[in-house]
Amino acid sequence: MRGFRLSHSRDTANLVADDGSFRIDDDICQLTRLQTEPFISNRKSIRNHWKVPVSTTSMLLAREANHFGRGRFSLADRSHVLGRYLPMDSPSHTERMYSEAYTSQFSIDGSLFIVGLKGSLIKIYNVEKGWKVQKDINARSLRWTITDTALSPDQRQLVNFNMIPLVYSSLTPIVHLVNVWSATTDSQANITVRLTEIHEALDFSGGDGEIFNTYSIKFSTDGRELVAGSSTNSIYVYDLEANKLSWRLRAHSDDVNTVSFADRTGQILFSGSDDNLCKVSSMTAFLQEWHSSTLNPYVHFSITSKMLLNFVFLVWDRRCFAATEKPAGVLEGHLEGITFIDSRGDGHYLISNGKDQTTKLWDIRKMSSTTKLSTRKTGFDYRWMEYPEQDRKLKHPYDQSVATYRGHSVLGTLIRCYFSPAHSTGQRYIYTGSFDNHVYIYDVVNGQTVARLEWHSEIIRDCSWHPYFPMLMSSSLDCFIARWEFPGNSPSPQLAKKRHRRRHAA
Repeated sequence: MRGFRLSHSRDTANLVADDGSFRIDDDICQLTRLQTEPFISNRKSIRNHWKVPVSTTSMLLAREANHFGRGRFSLADRSHVLGRYLPMDSPSHTERMYSEAYTSQFSIDGSLFIVGLKGSLIKIYNVEKGWKVQKDINARSLRWTITDTALSPDQRQLVNFNMIPLVYSSLTPIVHLVNVWSATTDSQANITVRLTEIHEALDFSGGDGEIFNTYSIKFSTDGRELVAGSSTNSIYVYDLEANKLSWRLRAHSDDVNTVSFADRTGQILFSGSDDNLCKVSSMTAFLQEWHSSTLNPYVHFSITSKMLLNFVFLVWDRRCFAATEKPAGVLEGHLEGITFIDSRGDGHYLISNGKDQTTKLWDIRKMSSTTKLSTRKTGFDYRWMEYPEQDRKLKHPYDQSVATYRGHSVLGTLIRCYFSPAHSTGQRYIYTGSFDNHVYIYDVVNGQTVARLEWHSEIIRDCSWHPYFPMLMSSSLDCFIARWEFPGNSPSPQLAKKRHRRRHAA
């Protein structure tokens, strides 16, 4: 994430020219349309055989007259109606934070909103109670900034810790759990004289005292495990029920900036990194060492072979380690390091933000077992340099992505991207923060920019779309969070601020 090494790049002699046209795989195009457009029979019933979009009025009238035969909207019908009401008006509300806002997210049910700041503070808002502050958390053992936060997906209680947890990470191997629904609002765990509640410490070093930075942290969908990416080039998985590190995977040759579970099974992991000349080989020797070792309390894999790797995704299937003795596969296509990954949740599709200034859509069924493009180091460093204009016209000759989205800038910090909510939009859109202080919303099917949200005066590092309402929250390094909503009939406030720009190193 912040290492002193320069960013890695590619040998441009091996790259091919990019004509800039948008292309997308037919499978994801058809899947998206099935989830966001009315069925053919429904269109016929309202005398709109092929015209899309069907007007909201026509859809509501047909539902009330039971033309669909169900007395209600299907998921696709609902997404078709709600997906056109995008949160693209001027912010309806803004709030100044104590310092730069680095992370933000809604809970899965949309009842809570969490924002993590560069200082030691995390604020949790209760959305259902008029955005009342649910908890002000003063983080424990903080180093420089909050790097990530994650809320238990189903907000179920962890029996071992007797809490409904929020987990937060910093530039240390120690990740902390705090109870979201405890009675107190102020959580001052790191101030001894004002200690109000315990922040449980989880040691991702496995107790061996190794010091490293934790950049990304995620709950598994069943809430029983945490997966983390770190500066040791490794992926860690922590078993919350056993309260111990369950395994560690040395997956890359550089910082692991982002990790994610692929689906509800928790067996398939995605990881993205800054590495360039990574080496990949059989893991037989390391598996044998693990099975015979009595010293390591967790599974420890290392990747050390002679195959060149160029900014690829690694896909790990824990069910297949013993049988295949190697990762499930790789996905290459980015020309620079990967800053963030978001899974679609179906075990097939994911998106990534890359320092080559693109968001890419991937299908893991198209992954390969090896990489094909050799690499070299160049002087580009995304933290304080502009991306070379001539490189924007290049593409990976073996690009395995199914679509590429362009327009935003991934510079200065690890900017994040996401699929829009399944309930209200059928995941029809992709949205991302940007170095140019905007939030970009892209149409998955045609690649067009359907909205560009402008108000902030600094980099937007993170943003989050409410799972049910046309509402989006953006968090920026200008120390503001902003709430964007569908304009409706109310007048939009006129907001203006002095605009300036500076680079940040995280």
